[in-house]
Amino acid sequence: MSFETDFLIIGSGIAGLTFALKASTKGKVTIVTKKRKKESSTNYAQGGIATVLSPLDSFENHVKDTLDAGAGLCDKKAVDFIVKNGPEVIEELINLGVNFTKEKNSGNYDLGREGGHSHSRVIHSQDFTGKEIERALISACNSNSNIKILENHLAFDLLTDYHLHGAKEFDKNNITCYGAYVWDSKNSVVKIFRAKFIILASGGMGKVYLHTTNPEIATGDGVAIAYRAGAKVANLEFMQFHPTSLYAPNHPTFLISEAVRGFGGILKTADGKTFMEKYSPTQKSLAPRDIVARAIDAELKKRGDEFVYLDVTHLPKDETKRTFPNIYKKCKELLNLDFTKEKIPVVPSAHYQCGGIITNLKGETNIKRLYACGEVACTGLHGANRLASNSLLEALVLSKAIYQELETKNLAVFNCPTFPEWSEEGTTSGEELVLISHNIKEIKTLMWDYVGIVRSNLKLERAQKRIKLIKKEVKDFYNKTKLSSELLEVRNLIACADLIVRCAKMRTESRGLNFNIDFPNQNEKIEDSVLWRFDAPSTLE
Repeated sequence: MSFETDFLIIGSGIAGLTFALKASTKGKVTIVTKKRKKESSTNYAQGGIATVLSPLDSFENHVKDTLDAGAGLCDKKAVDFIVKNGPEVIEELINLGVNFTKEKNSGNYDLGREGGHSHSRVIHSQDFTGKEIERALISACNSNSNIKILENHLAFDLLTDYHLHGAKEFDKNNITCYGAYVWDSKNSVVKIFRAKFIILASGGMGKVYLHTTNPEIATGDGVAIAYRAGAKVANLEFMQFHPTSLYAPNHPTFLISEAVRGFGGILKTADGKTFMEKYSPTQKSLAPRDIVARAIDAELKKRGDEFVYLDVTHLPKDETKRTFPNIYKKCKELLNLDFTKEKIPVVPSAHYQCGGIITNLKGETNIKRLYACGEVACTGLHGANRLASNSLLEALVLSKAIYQELETKNLAVFNCPTFPEWSEEGTTSGEELVLISHNIKEIKTLMWDYVGIVRSNLKLERAQKRIKLIKKEVKDFYNKTKLSSELLEVRNLIACADLIVRCAKMRTESRGLNFNIDFPNQNEKIEDSVLWRFDAPSTLE
């Protein structure tokens, strides 16, 4: 079952949808998304988009804040490019119908301030910015006849020269992508999607950890399939742990936006004492995320507590509820807690992957015709620690840059060769799904315990040994079992866990989000931790 399109987009978050709207003016666009089209990390984003809109702010200030947060590993050219293109892409969202919050009296857009920012520059839609952006984008895509969105479709392998010519004629230095094998989970069939250009916009890999703010779909599919195809990846050791997710046992993790601290929220231990002044005397509760997350982790271990508090009870009650209606509602719903009267219990959770598939500022990967943008990509913007609310900004700017690169291309000259249908010959029904669920639980637990906020050489070694065994178990099961969404996701989760650990072992220093007690200092020499397959990719790994 084979389909052909001009542009194949894998993922339905802000990066994929904004590119789709632009590319639809040039050709046919197909978006494959493994769940519902609105189920993405974008939809869960609360804080907003960081960009320079105030006359009191400047590009130079935003660039400096980004570089400072990135701990010396940001690409200055990428930071300049993305920051300076921010106001333009915000204007495009406004023209599309996104309703950003305005100040009550002036009518100007309300600009919040978050950790690591020297100025108020976060444009937002109350505390559900991502949901509002997704609403506008999906509405525009649904009314566009050149865009087809296919839900419950999981891309699990990229189609390259390897599938055409086999391992003997495969040249790792000259790879072209022609599409993807896609699992239609609703009908339990594999479809082949061939395209002139393929854009990976599949989000992050937070579900590799036990506790994460990410949606269920964040299983690292984009990084895993790109790496298997021969794409270069980098900086995967820099998993950002958001300092403040709601501590609500037996409930899905819920993010307490950094904007709450920007609004005046103060972090305190269980006995009501402040502590951030010990870790960041100047910025205190508004320090960058890596510092705050490590500080909370240290306090929890020292005191034996399960959470710290985020206190907003000293702030104007009505204004706080009006600014954060979604958070207020969730606190009441999950804990019967009124945050204007009671402190909010919070803990760190895996939140954002700062590394990913290496791209340039046109979104190009080292594989021809394969582009990447959003959390799945590594442009150099985030360095060793992402500055709050820079993620949606990057997605918007890079998706536009990809379109500008492709709009001059003559689609007629790009061929879409025929690929063999997917064969499940020799496989049996996966009746023992308990094996998959057990593997998933074990991956999440060992990554949380051994490759979390604070690491050590011993922990990394133990993680790598166990990951190697799980990889073999998953590979053996994959080779003999009919496909399922769970099987494909565990295959990608273990691939990402392996890549994170390998990158972490390469970084013999503590920098940004990678804190290793055996290398507590930051080295002068700054390098990306780049991984690349030096053998022909196998669809079985």
